Amino acid sequence: MKQHTAGRTLAALGLAALALPAAAASVELTTRVSGVVEAVLVRPGQRVQKGAPLLRLDRTVLRARVAEAEAEYARAEADEADAKREAVRAQELFDRTVSSTTELEAATLRHARARAALAAAEARRTIARKDLSDAELRAPFAGIVKAIPGGPGSVVTADCQPKPLVILEAAER
Repeated sequence: MKQHTAGRTLAALGLAALALPAAAASVELTTRVSGVVEAVLVRPGQRVQKGAPLLRLDRTVLRARVAEAEAEYARAEADEADAKREAVRAQELFDRTVSSTTELEAATLRHARARAALAAAEARRTIARKDLSDAELRAPFAGIVKAIPGGPGSVVTADCQPKPLVILEAAER
């Protein structure tokens, strides 16, 4: 019984593809991200293969977040390149005893901060891309669509207790 509950919990978190207990008759699926259901791509009773798209959320906001993250990454990349050039120049001037240790340390610190900002921008870009990808719910295993509680226009909130959007029953082997 614990294994069945764990499967439902994983499914509710959008992680049903990781583990499906043999005893589970059906699994409630939902998306990992919040949004509004744009299209339901299956109907009750339909057989689906593993990986088949089941439904799609409206991706307008998620695409905008990806674009924003891409722009932030490009800006951080340019800042890092500029800071690197400045640090190299500061090192050259220091080596020729034209500048002080303080100027070299300031340029080195600016470069370190720019590298950190670039890494943070890369992480936000990765998350935004993943969220966009997760706006399409896919079957974690081959099965039969048992029910579709979430239709077009349904609001999905990715919180601790997400409502099921699709109930998928394991296909007989």
